[in-house]
Amino acid sequence: MSPVPRPTLADIARAAEVSTATVSHALNGTGRLAATTRRRVRETATALGYATPRTAPRTRTLGVAVTTYARAWNYAEVAYFSRALTAATSAAHAHGYALTTLPADRAADDAWHGLAVDGMLIMDSPRGDPMVHALRARGIPLVFDGVPGDPRPGDHWVDNDHETTTHEVLDHLAASGARRIALQSGSGNEHYARAVTQAYAGWCAERGADPLVVPFDGTDGQGEAFDTLLRGPDRADAVYAAYDPGGRQLLAAAARLDLRIPDALRVVCASEDPGYATTRPPVTTVTLNPEQTARAAVTLLVDLIETGTAPTSVVVPAGLLVRDSSRAGQPPAPGHAGL
Repeated sequence: MSPVPRPTLADIARAAEVSTATVSHALNGTGRLAATTRRRVRETATALGYATPRTAPRTRTLGVAVTTYARAWNYAEVAYFSRALTAATSAAHAHGYALTTLPADRAADDAWHGLAVDGMLIMDSPRGDPMVHALRARGIPLVFDGVPGDPRPGDHWVDNDHETTTHEVLDHLAASGARRIALQSGSGNEHYARAVTQAYAGWCAERGADPLVVPFDGTDGQGEAFDTLLRGPDRADAVYAAYDPGGRQLLAAAARLDLRIPDALRVVCASEDPGYATTRPPVTTVTLNPEQTARAAVTLLVDLIETGTAPTSVVVPAGLLVRDSSRAGQPPAPGHAGL
């Protein structure tokens, strides 16, 4: 079979209704073009399957991005991503690749249309992820940290067993004496939020318990979203926070509402932050083992690039680190619920 001809600059120019010079400037990041024109040309090139020719040897490069939110935020400051990025960089270098970390603001930066990488590691990809769409169209090998929001047959990903982990946390809280266990979970389109919430709902259904779900709000430093949940005779007596700041939000809420931890409220938080070992009281955490996950994902990606084959999925076990915040406590005496 004869090879399918690759699109030329002239093909892109005709499809985008611009000149070949405009196409060249748009793809190379040169010239004085309107942002909308540059974006339209790059999107047209991607749709046609155009790949920028390599005129000189370059370092083999992997890319990594967190695409959960279409806004600017510094994911490198979050403990999970910070540890994962360090491990991914080390693993990439061990395989002879450089690692390029992309900023999170996809809406303002369409660089992935001309991104020069051999493969891409995408973390927490949501449904309708435009970066995934563009990279798939260009035929760039992809591996996901976390099941992608729009999975396709043959996708490659590394993740934890969130159902098993969530059930382990809830069983631990129930064994410690908790009777009304709530979940603080995300409302985003990423697989993690959906998987944890579904596992929690299933666990509650098996026991005939009403699910109590509090949406995660990273800006709620004082944990005010928990106030209604933690007041009254039918208040929750345990909370599993599925995101890193949730543990400190619950500590703040308990202090404000005069609830002793763990006697009146048991707390577990999914976090890689070592600071939870020194809070008062130390908070029980779930580790998703970001280093092991990142190393496995890079190895998958390199295998996919170099051999064209790799396992479809790899499951990394999570771990429950039990501390004082969720140990069995005694119900406080009436009028003595405070710290």
